[in-house]
Order: sequence, then structure tokens, then C-alpha cells
Amino acid sequence: MLKGPFLSRDWMGSVSGYDDSRIVMIGLPFDGTCSYRPGSRFAPERIRLASWGMEEYSPDFNKELSDVKFFDAGELEFPLGNTQKTLDVIEENAQQIFEDGKKYLGIGGEHLVTFPAVKACSKVHSNLAVIHFDAHTDLREDYLGEKNSHASVMKRIGEVIGFENIKQIGIRSGLKEEFEIMKKYSTLTDKYSGLESIKDKKIFLTIDIDVLDPSVMSGTGTPEAGGLSYKELQNWLKYIAQFNIVGADVVELAPDYDKSEVSTAIAAKVIRDVLMIM
Repeated sequence: MLKGPFLSRDWMGSVSGYDDSRIVMIGLPFDGTCSYRPGSRFAPERIRLASWGMEEYSPDFNKELSDVKFFDAGELEFPLGNTQKTLDVIEENAQQIFEDGKKYLGIGGEHLVTFPAVKACSKVHSNLAVIHFDAHTDLREDYLGEKNSHASVMKRIGEVIGFENIKQIGIRSGLKEEFEIMKKYSTLTDKYSGLESIKDKKIFLTIDIDVLDPSVMSGTGTPEAGGLSYKELQNWLKYIAQFNIVGADVVELAPDYDKSEVSTAIAAKVIRDVLMIM
């Protein structure tokens, strides 16, 4: 018997088993519909390693990761080049988590991975709404003829849960018709009061890391100037902590575009914040 000790490759603070957890974290290494700079498939593994550079205690939330009781299940294995089978694998695993009475936390990967998770969530949890942080609308009908794209993920989600049940924060880029959809359904908000209409619903929280300004988050596939500061995002999360969050994900880190690895460290801290409010 080897005595070790051995370094863990799990996310820092993970409990040792699925049955002991409230929240299940799953890595989603997929960027098959990326429209600009690929590489987000490498994010889950790199974030997992970066997590060991943080403390388990969050002074902002006055909580330890050990209080959270989450389990890092590792990364799902996807069939290369087959988007639909990838989505099916995510949906099947997410649905199992929800049916087991646990909360789901996905670590992407590109933003399309949110769609099957929300589909699975809607099968188990009624009265569902989505809070969406992003630089981009993601409301295209399709991208280059492909309906299942990271550029159309919120359009697909709206078709499942109803666009009136989507709230979007940080959006600053998109087609005119996408902004018209946001206006029609009043999805876009820059005030906490804009979330009032969904306060009694169950919430799936999705954070595209490019909601942060590129001066903070350069390691992403589609950087867009004019974004939130880290503190602004964290203040939103502190407010959302009062909501009933049943699922969440953090997506679109592309670690190799920031050789300093600061972007990866920031993504890891965003994930720790999300764990604190779930």
C-alpha cells in the first residue's frame, strides 16, 4: 500500500462521494460550435487545477467550501465532432442529478452546454426561470444555419421555458432582432429590481465569463469591451443568493488566450462564489 500523500485533481473542497453532496459539479469540455476563438474545452481541467490556488474560506460570503457539500464528479467524455450526442450526454447526466434531489453546477466549455442542462432541469423543476450573465444576447435563430450553437443558446432555452422567464444582465452585443426580442419580453435588466418578477421561481443561473470586461477577463473566446468589473458581478451574486437556485453553470473561459493565467484564476473564484450562493 502506497502511503502518499498524493495530490488531488478534484476541485478544492469537494466531498469524497456523490451521496454525501448537495451540489454536483460536472466538467463540460466542449467547444464544437465556437464561432470565433476556440479553446474553452480546456477550461474545466485548468480551472480545477487553479482552484488549489484559492482559500477554502470566502470572506465575501463568510462561508467555507466545506459548508457547501459539493462533489466534483470530473469531466464528462464527449464523442468528438458530434454535437447532438454531446448535448444528449449532458442532458442525461444533469437530469439524473436533478432527479436525485441535488443541485447541478456545470463548468464549461462553450455556452451551448447550458441548453441541455436547462432542458433537464425543466423536466424535474416546474416554475423555472433563467438568470443569464453575458456580453452577448445569444438569441439568434441560428448561426450559419446551425440552430444548436453557442450564439443561439438562449433562443433555444426560451423555446423551452418561455422568454418571459429569462432575465439577462451585462448584454452589450448582438443583432438588432435579438435586442428586439429582449425588448419584447423585457429580459434585459441593469437593476436588481428587474429580477422582481422571477423572485418566487426556481432559478437556473448561467454565467458566460465574458460578461466581465476584457481588462479583467481576456481569456475568453469572444471578448467584448464595456463589461462588468469583478466586484459588480459579485454584488449581483450576493443579491441573487436570496433566490432559490437549483442549477448553475460558468462557461466560455478559453484559458490559452491569457498566458498569465489570471483569467483562469478569476473563473475559479467566480465558481467559488456561485457555490457559496447555491
